[in-house]
Amino acid sequence: VCLTCCSRDVMVRIDQLCHKNSVKFFTGDVFGYHGYMFADLGEHEFVEEKTKVAKANPGVEDGPDTKKAKLDPSETTMVKK
Repeated sequence: VCLTCCSRDVMVRIDQLCHKNSVKFFTGDVFGYHGYMFADLGEHEFVEEKTKVAKANPGVEDGPDTKKAKLDPSETTMVKK
């Protein structure tokens, strides 16, 4: 449901009905240079892209930095949340 140009009471009532019935709800309005947007998506899944952590090769390097995890910005993985 997408709602605009309504009073706050109407928006709250419709959001409660949508939330109760697992319907996604969006509302917003603009007043000159100012505006707002609200979204109630309830329970939902999304995918986030994360940088893979490269494992250090034992025996290749020596010193305290050997055991630290290294980030490889060129390799990413998708994580479902």
